[in-house]
Parts: sequence; structure tokens; C-alpha cells
Amino acid sequence: MNIIIVGFFRFILFVFLQIFIFNQIELGFGIHLLMCPLYVFLLPFEINLFVSMALAFGMGAIVDVFSNTYGLHASSLLLMAYLRPIIFKFFSPREEYDPLKTPTYYDMGHLWYFSAFGALLLIHNSWFFILEAFSFKSFLYTLQKIILSFLIIYLFSLLMQVFFFRRSKK
Repeated sequence: MNIIIVGFFRFILFVFLQIFIFNQIELGFGIHLLMCPLYVFLLPFEINLFVSMALAFGMGAIVDVFSNTYGLHASSLLLMAYLRPIIFKFFSPREEYDPLKTPTYYDMGHLWYFSAFGALLLIHNSWFFILEAFSFKSFLYTLQKIILSFLIIYLFSLLMQVFFFRRSKK
């Protein structure tokens, strides 16, 4: 029951932060500060695929309504939620995932976090920005947005985990 309450408040917090804070920040060079992928990534390891996809779609749809982006967030978060178990299986440790751990930087380590979150974030950003451009006419600018946004989002996700998550007791 506690996990549901924490998940609900985390959902509300990420939607609020994305709509009212991160969407208002202009960094230049086409960089978008998208923190919703971090929410999808931080869902528990053992969550059902359909539940994670429903949460991702719900979050994306709410952000789309307030951001006037017509399904960009919903489709990219839905793709990320769908590929999440595949990426997790690909980068899984030998002894499988500990059900007491969460997919955070502190619990899984930097190499795993960079590999798993990096792969999912790269997929998310590629889908988001290619759909946003909906053309290969400005391919280099789209590639610049994908790479620079990836770097900024990754750094912000690490900062958010340092400030808002506790280290698990070993």
C-alpha cells in the first residue's frame, strides 16, 4: 500500500514539475528539459508492463494537454515504458534484480544506471525529436537536440536523485 501512495505522489510531483517548471525553462540550442522519462524509469522492477504503459501514457497525455504538444510526450513515454523491461533484461546483473532495490543510481550503480537509463533516454529523445520535426530536412539540428537534451536530462536526473533519494542501507 505504501508503494502505491509513494507512486501516486511521485506521479503528481513529476507532472507538476514538468508542466510548471521544466517546460518554462529555455536553455537554448534546442534543448528541452524533459524529466518525465525519469519517472517511467524509476518505476519498480516488478511492475506489470500494462500498468507501467498506462502510467506512462497518462503522464504523457496530461503533459501534452498542458504543453500543447499533441501526443509527443504520450507516444515517447509509451515507447519507453514498452521497451523498459527489454532494456532491463539486457542490462540485468547475473544474479537478477533484487526486489528490495529500485532502479536508482544509488541502488544499481553508475555503470548500470548510465547504460540502462542512457539507452532508454536516447530512445525516448530520438522518438520525441524526430516526431517533433517530422522531417529529415533539418536532420543535423534534430540530432543536436537529441544529443544536447540527452546530456542535460541525464545530468538533471542525477542531481534529482542526489537531492531527493536516500542511499539504501547495505
